[in-house]
Amino acid sequence: MNVADLVRESLREQADRGAPVPGDFADRVLAVRRRRRTRAMVGTSLAVVTAAVVAVAVPAIGSDSEEQGPRPASELQSGDIVAHPGQTPPRELIAAGGTALAAYSTSKNVKQPDGDALFTRTYRLLDQKTGTYRTDPRWSWLDVAPGMRTAAVLERGLPAQRIGLLNLLTGKVERWIPVDHGVGGVEFSPDGRKLVATTYAKDPDRLDKDRPISDGKHEEPGPADPSRTGFYVLDVASGKGSWSEVKTKRGGFGMSDINTRQDFDFSRDGSLVYSGRIREPSQQYYDFQGRKKSTPVRERHLHWAVEARLSPNGKLAAGDFAGGAKTTATEVLDPLTGKRVAKLPGQQLLAWADDRRLIAWDIEPGTSEYRQRLVLVTVGSKKTIPLSGYRSPKDGSGGRWTPLFARR
Repeated sequence: MNVADLVRESLREQADRGAPVPGDFADRVLAVRRRRRTRAMVGTSLAVVTAAVVAVAVPAIGSDSEEQGPRPASELQSGDIVAHPGQTPPRELIAAGGTALAAYSTSKNVKQPDGDALFTRTYRLLDQKTGTYRTDPRWSWLDVAPGMRTAAVLERGLPAQRIGLLNLLTGKVERWIPVDHGVGGVEFSPDGRKLVATTYAKDPDRLDKDRPISDGKHEEPGPADPSRTGFYVLDVASGKGSWSEVKTKRGGFGMSDINTRQDFDFSRDGSLVYSGRIREPSQQYYDFQGRKKSTPVRERHLHWAVEARLSPNGKLAAGDFAGGAKTTATEVLDPLTGKRVAKLPGQQLLAWADDRRLIAWDIEPGTSEYRQRLVLVTVGSKKTIPLSGYRSPKDGSGGRWTPLFARR
């Protein structure tokens, strides 16, 4: 079977299943044609076809003799589990199933001249040439697209007036998307075609000296009053989109219903965006014009603070902590009923590796609840597979890192 027939057959199979175009669309529209495995070559052609969900027209594909560039390390290291339990913070690629650690960040509070402080992240991104994590100090916020070839980045000094699309093979920004409303956070849609950019009037990471918090011994600047203004939904390929205003509600004693940083993200099918809330309901959904919408059926029992959310096939939902005072455990739910269907080891569910396995934090027995490492857990099993070393329990230290996952 030649390449064109293979692409055509794959597209028809997708149409029969009602399946979406694979998730690394954003990367493919930015990338030159690359020499790929047959499986990946099919995916490249899908992105070139157009933005339609399915199509049967097949574009011209370069011959094998053409120079198409290197394959990324996340594809070259294609093992089901790529673990480095002796590394913390990680130095080399960590992955399980269809998910990889695309980046991680460390953070510290930087004092400002006026007495405030700025919660400042430093990112280590996966270098797709070497398969190692490299510090990139340019960015205050980023998200990595499915396929792990592109990151959406925001420069230092939020709110940002433009969004960069960073090539993870070259380390260069290939394109900037200018915005009229300052942006504080960006997230890719599940298929990688869109970005939701949360807008703020002030830096959402700024800590206010006039709203201090105390641990009983020391007083530090605390969370500032929320300044979120709304969101953009932007097409990655064209950079075009629209902004919607979303006003922050106030409750008793002037308390708002969101945190200082409360970014928007996409629903599972990418047709809506949602925001977490500090009151019930814990999530509020909106259409792309900023109108409130009801929660999708399979997302009614999710909580925005549980990062893993729905399994790839949508049949299971990540639940909250289900352990005790001396034991750690998490739960997996039926997304339609909210009832527990499994209890797993681990402390916090972070990302699905596939339909039965999840990447989670778990703690070192007999130590602080903040001394955690990445592990792989499986529905129906009590076994855990270490993926990283234990991170430091000390907040603000170089050994205290926060992971960012993407589909590989």
